[in-house]
Amino acid sequence: MRASEQAYRTLLDEIQSGALPPGTVLGEVEQSTRLGVSRTPLREALRRLIADGLVVQASPRVTVVSDLDTGDIRELFEVRRALEESAARLAAVRGDRHVFAALADELVTVDPAADPDAYYTLIGRFDSAVDAAVANDYLTAALTIVRTHLVRVRRLARDNPARLAASVAEHRLIASALAVGDGDLAAHATHVHLHNALTAILASLGEADDDPASAAGRSPVLALTALERTPA
Repeated sequence: MRASEQAYRTLLDEIQSGALPPGTVLGEVEQSTRLGVSRTPLREALRRLIADGLVVQASPRVTVVSDLDTGDIRELFEVRRALEESAARLAAVRGDRHVFAALADELVTVDPAADPDAYYTLIGRFDSAVDAAVANDYLTAALTIVRTHLVRVRRLARDNPARLAASVAEHRLIASALAVGDGDLAAHATHVHLHNALTAILASLGEADDDPASAAGRSPVLALTALERTPA
């Protein structure tokens, strides 16, 4: 692995995990010594992180881990909503229905309270299945950038077992809609899921989602019940 790639991956993981919180100064001398790389590969790594929006240039030789406030989180979810709803519609048309049917079945058995890692692994597989179904490199690249920031958002918010349980049901509805090729329901269920996720994150940070339009739509549980009564 190239030194610049190693430095990038290490710094990316530390920023996403919270080991390097917002506001941390990343001095060239200190970081190159700590990571065991020369300044040239470190600068390459920092340029990539700047492009990702994870650090900002404070001076020619100093970068700082970028802040992530509630305004940033709202803006991130605006982009996420546009991308993921579009991806859901495309995946319903282009995807392998059997793949999403199998994921819907797995979502019945996963227990995020008992095994959060298994839950996040399954959600990662779900995202990968959607990306593969969409088969649009530009859309996938945009989603990758959004997900890079989402890792930080999840770290900032406190764990919420009730929210994780609801998220399982919401993902199951999306997967079930994709399994029957219903793009409208898949996009709508994605919209509701993202509204609920944003509301929970803002609540954990002592804020409120003041955009009533984002809450439009029927209950995911009721929609799932209706879908299960519909012949495949």
